[in-house]
Amino acid sequence: MFSLQDAGRTAVDRHARTSLDPDDWQALRKQGHQMLDDMLDHLQALGTKPVWQHAPASARALFDAPLPVEAGDLAEVHAIFRENILPYGSGNIHPGFMGWVQGGGTVAGMLAEMLAGGLNANLGGRDHMPIEVERQIIRWTRQIFSFPETAGGIFLTGASQANFVAVQIARCRKLGRDVRATGLSDESRLVAYASSEVHGCVPRAFEMSGIGSNQLRRVPVDALGRIDLHALEQAILRDRQEGFVPFLLIGSAGTVNTGAVDDLAALRGIADTHDLHFHVDGALGALGILSEELAPLFAGIETCDSLAFDFHKWGQVPYDAGFLLVRDSEWQRQAFASDAAYLSRAATGLAGGDWWPCDYGPDLSRGFRALKTWFTLKTYGVKALGEAMSANCMLARELARRIEREPALKLLAPVALNIVCFAYVGADGTMPASVNSHIVERLHAEGRVAPSLTHMNGQPAIRAAIVNHRTRLADIDALVRSVLTIGSQQDLPQC
Repeated sequence: MFSLQDAGRTAVDRHARTSLDPDDWQALRKQGHQMLDDMLDHLQALGTKPVWQHAPASARALFDAPLPVEAGDLAEVHAIFRENILPYGSGNIHPGFMGWVQGGGTVAGMLAEMLAGGLNANLGGRDHMPIEVERQIIRWTRQIFSFPETAGGIFLTGASQANFVAVQIARCRKLGRDVRATGLSDESRLVAYASSEVHGCVPRAFEMSGIGSNQLRRVPVDALGRIDLHALEQAILRDRQEGFVPFLLIGSAGTVNTGAVDDLAALRGIADTHDLHFHVDGALGALGILSEELAPLFAGIETCDSLAFDFHKWGQVPYDAGFLLVRDSEWQRQAFASDAAYLSRAATGLAGGDWWPCDYGPDLSRGFRALKTWFTLKTYGVKALGEAMSANCMLARELARRIEREPALKLLAPVALNIVCFAYVGADGTMPASVNSHIVERLHAEGRVAPSLTHMNGQPAIRAAIVNHRTRLADIDALVRSVLTIGSQQDLPQC
């Protein structure tokens, strides 16, 4: 006789066979090896490929396909990636890529991403070894930036999120932990200060926090692109006289447009005088402290209260790997720790562990970003990373020298680190600045080098951000030669 119990067991057995693991592990190994070999072949031959190329309509059309209902073949899925995604990336792994500020990644980091994906750890908390890897990275960053033992840190998506988290920490320090529950009152008069060259994610952090970007005072910069200290002091005094409550000062360790580094030691003094949380946005340049040549530029960074930076830029860790270092980890707990019942801790077992990252930042679900960072630091060491940064800056200075030797080119800002802003002005210096937009578009289309476009004094300019450890002098040669060639062509549109 067939019973309901038998029916239930049959249903359970049927569902037990729906594991997503392969039936043929050997075939999967073969396919996995092929996928790895294809990626290594791609990386090994980067210099022979275009930096960037426009994806054809046929490739884009594949991604208008409907939601798959039935199972597909892994080899066929990989073939779609190999033929329709891999050739049409953004190009930041290529030695000729000089657009925006994006790291080139490494092979070790790529392999670590595979291992992290296989482990599939959630680093929100609990007692498991991936947490210890992240804790080691925190200790290493304390060492890199000479922070005290009280300092804490947390991996985040990038400096955009890290700067946002720093604003929350500074707000709690000024108003107390209760602000998390009460919110900002209508009459809140909090104000903060940064240079006019501060990254766009900083005003957005004030918008997201509810403080409002109008409460961020953008202070003029000096001739070197650094925050004007006298203008800053005057702005703080003026706000105090008008009843505002200054609470945060943000310095830049490498501005996004030109790479300028604020006088961080002087900013620390101003922050102390006015009782301000001193935060540094070091997304672009902070890790330059690993270079013996560059480290003096960042004097004073070790005194800041919090520091946002990206391992995925100059640290060459694959995206994403942002980080926030905080002088006192208790400030993080005050801003983010939760007593939710489902996050209850135990003395032993999986729910044990004395450090849960979810107490120190906004995320409960967190990937294993620390592993690719750990692999990168262990495999290459900070000495080699620092030397790569020095090489980037040497190439930037060489590019600046070549620009200054060419009558048709004009250097638009001092070169502080690894960013060079310049314009094609024509042999007689009369070419309209707007033509630089067209030059950058043509450079991208040709695929040999890829700088980005920015604006200096309201005019379009070519911006070369040399971040990739693979970039060489030949790439600098190609950039100068290509800009001059395109700029001199008679059919160039007169914008």
